[in-house]
Amino acid sequence: MENTFGKITTLDNVMDFFHDGMTLMFGGFGGVGSPPTLIEGILEKGVKDLTLIGNDTGFPHIGIGKIVSRGRASKVIASHIGSNPVAGQLMNAGKLVVEFSPQGILAERIRAGGVGLPAILSDIGVDNEIVSKDKPHFKLSGKDYLVETALSAEVSIVYAKKADIYGNLIYDKSARNTNPLVAMAGKITIAEAEEIVPLGSLNPEEIITPGVFVDYIISSQGVNWKWAWE
Repeated sequence: MENTFGKITTLDNVMDFFHDGMTLMFGGFGGVGSPPTLIEGILEKGVKDLTLIGNDTGFPHIGIGKIVSRGRASKVIASHIGSNPVAGQLMNAGKLVVEFSPQGILAERIRAGGVGLPAILSDIGVDNEIVSKDKPHFKLSGKDYLVETALSAEVSIVYAKKADIYGNLIYDKSARNTNPLVAMAGKITIAEAEEIVPLGSLNPEEIITPGVFVDYIISSQGVNWKWAWE
């Protein structure tokens, strides 16, 4: 990895982590909180056959929806795809496999992946043949549960309002959404930040994602941040 400064690097330098057939997890809710520069970089590289894990498929021209709408994904694990009609068309045409997971369960599966748990137990849909089909059941204290497998990815991409050189992240209100969970669940986590600030300028009480979860940081502004050491 060349031209890096601490965890701060450039879009070009992180592109080597993205390849055909990979599992990619992304933060965002309807495109809000998804990293636009990283998504554009993935599109420009032409990566395809992706397995995407995230809350939804965005909109056709917003967020992760850009990748889905161009047929670059072969599978999506999400809570819904309704905001992106192209995703529905691809699914109905047999060109996109969609695994639906209730939003709360999806978030908990991602969190489990981030903390090293293999699965979680849930009674949501346990009596529904469609929901429980092909899922293991587990009985605890006389009650039946579904075993929901944890989710993790080769690479997680997240979007932050501010980052320091150690990778500590602060999010912008509702743009926080699934980003903190996604940041935990990637073998490699790349954060795109609107602003990279000097060390010590972030209030520790406001930091949502500790830098231990972040491997690389790129700036949405694409500028040199060497002053952040000062």
